[in-house]
Amino acid sequence: MSYRGDGEVSAIHRPTGEVHTLSLRSTTARFVAPGSLTGGRFGLFQWDMPARAGGASPHFHRTFSESFYVLSGTVQLYDGAAWAGAGAGDFLYVPEGGVHGFRNDADEAASMLILFAPGPARERYFEELAEIFEAGRELSDQEWTELFARHDQVMVAE
Repeated sequence: MSYRGDGEVSAIHRPTGEVHTLSLRSTTARFVAPGSLTGGRFGLFQWDMPARAGGASPHFHRTFSESFYVLSGTVQLYDGAAWAGAGAGDFLYVPEGGVHGFRNDADEAASMLILFAPGPARERYFEELAEIFEAGRELSDQEWTELFARHDQVMVAE
């Protein structure tokens, strides 16, 4: 039991207009509840991808789990062994160390929720990617390695 009190007023309401939104190439990321809001307990992002938006290549994280819940469209989810089409209502849980990836290869838009637990400052990783893409920068292999290392993103071959 982590709370031993008698109850308190501590809920956090976050109207949609207060949610930070980021454009990452053609994808829109909404940082619904980043770890900074939840005391590091979890991070919840909404990921809206247009048709054929691509996504994340196979990778894993050492310090947090990641879960995917498809809201609409079809998202290809990689479970470490194979890619599979996931539709609205489908869910994938990936514990620490679990290889995974996602992408939208379909001819229609797709949307999903991504849950990180505990809640690292994962939004900073996506902000850095957006800055790189917007500037048209080409990173060296060493620069990619350093970026991934800063954000617990370990890339693997399929």
